[in-house]
Amino acid sequence: MAGKASESGLAGRYAAALYELAEDGKALDTVAGDLSALQAAMDGSEDMLRLVRSPILDRDAQWKAMAALLEKMGAHELTRKFLGVVTANRRLFALSGIIKAYLAELAARRGEVTADVVTAHPLTADQTKALEAELKKAVGGKVAIAARVDPSILGGLVVKVGSRMVDSSLRTQLQRLKIAMKGTG
Repeated sequence: MAGKASESGLAGRYAAALYELAEDGKALDTVAGDLSALQAAMDGSEDMLRLVRSPILDRDAQWKAMAALLEKMGAHELTRKFLGVVTANRRLFALSGIIKAYLAELAARRGEVTADVVTAHPLTADQTKALEAELKKAVGGKVAIAARVDPSILGGLVVKVGSRMVDSSLRTQLQRLKIAMKGTG
């Protein structure tokens, strides 16, 4: 538990520093887009997760791979420099936490509520837009979507806004059916 708390503190400090730099450089949205793309890359690739989490890879190997990815993505210079520092400090393992903390800070400063959305497959731009519109109606304000892919839910989606959660995943529906069937047997 202590490791998790210190990791979130570490991620928060790095995210706060990045936020300040992005605000000064008028690149808040650009950096947010870069970070969201990085998170999507980590969610969709075991190789990317290994790169970020591996204690075996040295920082030069990690940076070489990360720099190539950032180049391919067309990431902003600030994002590249920041990830260079994170990699040099051997803190790449905290990247998901840094991304989450940065996006949460950006949303909070804009008066947005963040909705954590888990889907079995990546959402299209149209699906994301439609979901944002529905969530905006439901919560009565601006909503930022933090999407994550988890194929184990099989289909549907799980949406969490604050302490409220709606789980319409196929996995949960099948579990409910299984429980209901046990009751009739």
